[in-house]
This record gives sequence, structure tokens and C-alpha cells, in this order.
Amino acid sequence: MSAPFPAPSLLDDAGVDRGRALALLGDALAGADDGELFLERTESESFLFDDGRLKSAAYDSGEGFGFRVVAGETAGYAHASEISEAAIARAAQSAALAKRGYAGVAAEGPRGTNRRLYGEDDPLASPAFGDKVALLQEIDAYARARDPRVVQVTASLAGERRLVEILRADGRLVRDVRPLVRVNVSITVEKDGRRETGTSGAGGRAGFEQWITPDGWRGQVEEALRQALVNLESVPAPAGEMDVVLASGWPGVLLHEAVGHGLEGDFNRKGTSAFAGRLGQQVAARGVTVFDDGAIAGRRGSLTVDDEGTPTQRTVLIEDGILVGLMQDRMNARLMGVAPTGNGRRQSYAHMPMPRMTNTAMEGGRDKREEMIASTRRGLYAANFGGGQVDITNGKFVFQCTEAYLIEDGRVTAPVKGATLIGDGPTALTRVTMIGDDFAFDPGVGVCGKGGQGVPVGIGQPSLKITGLTVGGTALA
Repeated sequence: MSAPFPAPSLLDDAGVDRGRALALLGDALAGADDGELFLERTESESFLFDDGRLKSAAYDSGEGFGFRVVAGETAGYAHASEISEAAIARAAQSAALAKRGYAGVAAEGPRGTNRRLYGEDDPLASPAFGDKVALLQEIDAYARARDPRVVQVTASLAGERRLVEILRADGRLVRDVRPLVRVNVSITVEKDGRRETGTSGAGGRAGFEQWITPDGWRGQVEEALRQALVNLESVPAPAGEMDVVLASGWPGVLLHEAVGHGLEGDFNRKGTSAFAGRLGQQVAARGVTVFDDGAIAGRRGSLTVDDEGTPTQRTVLIEDGILVGLMQDRMNARLMGVAPTGNGRRQSYAHMPMPRMTNTAMEGGRDKREEMIASTRRGLYAANFGGGQVDITNGKFVFQCTEAYLIEDGRVTAPVKGATLIGDGPTALTRVTMIGDDFAFDPGVGVCGKGGQGVPVGIGQPSLKITGLTVGGTALA
């Protein structure tokens, strides 16, 4: 993963003298607490098959660098899409203004690692362009043949290969090659003038091969069609306070948004998180253990090293209901007097790193989902989620269910449409009464937004029963 200067380097490719780049970095960081030269080259490709035809096929490539100087709580950052000695020199001069006479002590660099959590697959190279188009045509034809009610099919492939290099003032350069792919299928069905849609997707840090096998893509079609047909029979959702059973896997997006962001270090240091100042306190029901782990091989949110060069790791955030840890980048960790956790992430070279989630999940328990449902007199079974909103300062959230069912007298009955879950993360955690033994990660489709930056993430949880959540619905009283 790291060496004095692994070859070939992006600096070499751009004709930049390595020694000169290192000297510019050293001068800019003299008297600073931290900083780095972050270099990046990205190639990406996407295909969209819609309405029975190839609607778009796009290829994009780009490279650039970001130069950061950290002095106390201030960070100077300059970036450019041109990797050249002149551009790096200008960026160094601009970023160094953050010091303004500051005299700090250089932080110790990240530890090294020899592990690799993914290969250096090139999703753009295989399958070939024509084969990818043919695959989308096959997906479209298969989906339309599955049910006469299918009126619209949208299928897409997206892949990228991102090379990052992080140069530090001590001369160490960390290099990481990051593949990422995603396959998506959306199906719309119609019956008696009513239309409903279902979607399914999967992906991770590898080439396309494991997701485009016949069993793989057909499974995506079947799942999207199943959801669409369920929604076609749905009735308006009731509203009110009720017990909610969440399915395993992707429904962990509620945990991610309503709780995960509040456990990122910067929000806690600034006192803007609902969890600020609560380390060591009971913040969730007994049995609730939440972790972030960027070191799981192949997962969408995994990184061999984060965007500051720190190896990723498993960080326990809540253990048996007690808040025990936070997610940290280097700057925030230094200011809080703790160790970085490998959660310094950035969308691209044009952005500064900040504490971000990788793969965030709740550990499984011992309960059976069937028992959760059987113990619920009146409630909602939320099998899948769409979009949502959360306020980090208080944890209040609103999430839309894309697949949900009524629970009546201990049985799952009618599918419902228009259900939303309303509450706040800290309170919801204390109302978890049953934790399933069926832990699962999402299929690899998560994207997380924070501060205008989007990064790929993983989400996971077992089935959960939460009492007393507010359900917003569309049924007329």
C-alpha cells in the first residue's frame, strides 16, 4: 500500500519532479499541524437503457490534486484539475495562508498497511462496450416477458476506476486503486390505469463479473418486478403512532441517517449533534450495538485506506446501548485528543476530507422476525425505504417506505402505499425492543451526502422492532 515513491506515480505521469513536489509540500506544512498533497485520476462509464432503447452511454475521465494545510481548527485548501509543478506551487502558496503566523507541531503520519480489501479491477475494460449494451437489451427483454403488466423497464450499469495517491511531508506516498460498480433495474407495471414502480440494484468494489451473471441480473429483475406488483395491490397507509418492524439490510438506511451522522466526530466536537457530550452514557436500548467498518473486503463503503491515508478499521460506536466511540478524520481526532479511525473521506480531489461513514450497521441479536410480527397487535412492517430527511442537531427524521405492510393481530396483511416513518434517532434507539438474528448488509447501492459531498457507503442491520414510532399515511379518516 505504501512506499517512498511507488512507480509509476501520477506525478511521474504528469512530468512533475518528485523531489520538487515534496519540497513544495514541506515548505507549505512547516509550522502546520497537518496536511497532504492528494492526487487523483478517475475513469468512469455509465449506460442507461430506457423505453426499449439505449438512452445514454457516457465515458468520463479526469485528474487533479488537492493541497491542504491544517493549522489548529483552520484548514487551507486549494485544488486544480492540472497536475503540474506550477499548479502545485500556486496551490501550496494559497493553502499555506491558513497558517498566518501559526506555529504548530506536525502530527504523526498514518500508520502503514500491506492489506488489500479489493483488487485493481477495471470495470471499464470488461465486459466490452458492445457486450454491456447487449446485456442491457437482454435485461429489458427478459423483464418485459415476465409479466404482461410491465409497461416500462429502465436498466443501468455504472462503473469507475479511481486511483488516489496521498503524499505527506515525510516523503511517504500512499497509493490506492479503487474499483466500483453498480447494476440497477427499475420496472413499472400497470393495471386498470394504475401504475406502480419497483427498483432493485447491487454492486461493490470489484469488476462487473459477479453482478452480471444470468442469476445475478435476473435476480434484480425478479426483485424489482415483485416490488412493483406488491405496490400495485397496495392500499392507502393509515397514520398514527404504532409499533414498527423493520426488515434487515437496506432499511438500515434509517439507522445510517438518523443515528450515523450524529456519531461523526465533527458534529460532536462542535456540539451540534444530538449525541454531543454523551460518551459513556446510555443512548440506546440494551442489546443495541452499532459499528462502522470500512475494512470489509469488497463492500461498497470499504476503503483500504481513507482519503488521508489512514487504514480503515472497525469502530464500535454504541455497545450494548452505551455510546463508546465516534468516527474521526485526522483533523477532528487531533482536536479532540483521540486517534483517527480511518473515516476521513472526500468526494474527489476538489474537496477537503471530513469525518464520514463507511459501512455502518447494527449487530444482530437473537430474536426471530416472525416473533416480532406475532407480538405486534397493530403496526407496520417496513420492508424497504426510499428517500428521507434528517436534522443532525436533534436527530429528527422523516423516511418514505417504498414497500410496507400492515400488521394486524400478529399477522402481515395488506401492502400499503404512502407510509412515512417520523421520529428522532436518539429516541428511536431507546425504543428498540427486539433485535433479529438475520443481520444483512444492503446489496451495494448506498450513497451518502454531507456538506455537499457524496460518497459510496454500506448499510446493514438485522430485523428490528421499534415501539411507538409515528407513521404518516394517506388513508382518509
